Amino acid sequence: MKISKIFMGILGAIAILIGGGYYYVFVLGAPQLDPPQEETNTGLKFQLETFNSQAMGTVRNYGVILPPGYSKNAQKRYPVIFLLHGGHDDARAYVDKYAILNILSELYKSKKLPPSIVITPDGNDNRGSSPLYDPDYFDGPHGKIGTLIGSELVQVVKSRYRTLKSPQFWALGGLSSGGWGALNIGLRYLNNFNIFFSHSGYFTDSSGPQNSPQQIVQRLSLDDRKRLRIYLDAGANDTDFLASTKAFHQTLNQLGIANVFYSFPGGHGLSGVDIGWNYFHKHLKDSLAYVGEQFNNSKIK
Repeated sequence: MKISKIFMGILGAIAILIGGGYYYVFVLGAPQLDPPQEETNTGLKFQLETFNSQAMGTVRNYGVILPPGYSKNAQKRYPVIFLLHGGHDDARAYVDKYAILNILSELYKSKKLPPSIVITPDGNDNRGSSPLYDPDYFDGPHGKIGTLIGSELVQVVKSRYRTLKSPQFWALGGLSSGGWGALNIGLRYLNNFNIFFSHSGYFTDSSGPQNSPQQIVQRLSLDDRKRLRIYLDAGANDTDFLASTKAFHQTLNQLGIANVFYSFPGGHGLSGVDIGWNYFHKHLKDSLAYVGEQFNNSKIK
């Protein structure tokens, strides 16, 4: 009898653990235990907007953060930065998880990044968001996310905001699967984007070489290679992503493509000063400073 009660108690404890784990991952979205601290006085505002997407056949949304003073000078045009989220994220992730408003405010004040129009697309495909899979950042069986981000949303942004037109003033980057997505989409749309960045992303995709930047970049013309500026980093804990990023960096060097590569402590995870949301918050400052350097080198007027 005692053994039966002990056994039932063990089963009950296991059920509680499973239920709690399910709630934490699938309902709460596996939130960071020690997220980056947000400031409320940055002067920047995040706005969620919608548009009718022909590529996806439905209404889609994106986030926008307009630069300081955008409304004061109706003639001034700005560079543009697209930020792609990772798995189980959405258009709000950079604000809600990675405290991007703090980062932008700091970079604007230090003049490491000129005032820019920042766009955070919803990159989820027709399956929606789930911790079980990453978004398909390409045109495939789950929707035309590649066309949505690489072409359609670009035209929406150009029609709604005062953007600089040249692709040397347009950057596309992301974290985790968004880092892969930025290169997988962007390398197909070099008339729209010339600057790219990836945080703990990967460059060979399981869907095949057609969606693997490691292969795509080798098929670019010499003129296209000269247009590219690429920032790469990966966490030392993310051994697979680090290996993929390092291999991509080596390929870029062999092709004579301008790029920088860093390995930093930490990586994916749920808690720690260099882990998870904190890793991406910290190193978005590095990638966006690199983007700012490229914008300034192109002599924004």
